[in-house]
This record gives sequence, C-alpha cells and structure tokens, in this order.
Amino acid sequence: MKKNKPTVYLETTIPSFYFSVRQEASIQVVRDWTRNWWDQRRHQYDLVTSVAVTDELERGDHPNRTEKLALLREARFLPIVPEVSQIVAVYLKHQLMPRDLAGDALHLALASLHRCNYLLTWNCQHLANANKFGHIRKLNDLLHLPTPDLVTPLELGVDP
Repeated sequence: MKKNKPTVYLETTIPSFYFSVRQEASIQVVRDWTRNWWDQRRHQYDLVTSVAVTDELERGDHPNRTEKLALLREARFLPIVPEVSQIVAVYLKHQLMPRDLAGDALHLALASLHRCNYLLTWNCQHLANANKFGHIRKLNDLLHLPTPDLVTPLELGVDP
C-alpha cells in the first residue's frame, strides 16, 4: 500500500525568496534555507499552490519573475471554488488578515479547505506567527475546517 505524502501549500514568499537577489545578510540566509528545503526536502511532500500565487508573482516589476513562476510547475494547482470566498469573508470580518482579498486570507482559506497539512511561507507577520495561531484555529474550528500547520522551510527541516 502506497503511503500518501503530506501536502504542502506553497505561498508566494517561497519562490520569491528562492530567487531573491537582495544582498542583506538576513535575506541571503532566508534564501539559502529556502533553496536548501526546495533542493533537499520538497520531494518528501505533495506540493500544491494556486493561481493566487501566480497572480501575485505576475504583478509588479521584480527580478526573476519567469524563474519564480517556473518553480511552481512542480506543484498541483488547487481550484478556487465558491466556498473559498465565504471563508475569506469570515477571516476578514474577524480581522484575522489584512483586507487584501488576493493575499494571505486567500492562501489560508485554500490550504484549509483543501486540507493541506502545511502552508509553507516566510510571511511571519500574518501567517507563520505563533501569536495568531490560536485565532486562526478558533475561526477554522467554527468553520469546521482543519488548520494547516503554518511553517517556514526551516521548520520543515533544512540541512546544515
């Protein structure tokens, strides 16, 4: 019997940091952790993402846009079904996330509705933030949704 791999929803910051060209030491460390996880660990997971991620990456003028989008080709794209907008509305009503409908609330709604094990992100302000976990879980419990673990690549294991 084949064992299913845990599902990881790839949020926009993952391809963004993988191809970051910024020179600050802290950014280079995050870039290296992201690359390490992607190169060494991604095969342990079923990778998923959404058009919300590609839409974010297609906006604005930034380096390596084509490469960032190409990185997502390995991921399966989750459908944005009508229930997602209802979930996002609840998140926004309860001030769980900023009002950018195409952003954090949408990523969390998709990962929750599609029962992802993890939402992989470097957004430690609105998503991978221990101070928000309780509020996120409470709202998802009220919505009868599972809550994915909101983690960074470092938390899913990177090799030294």
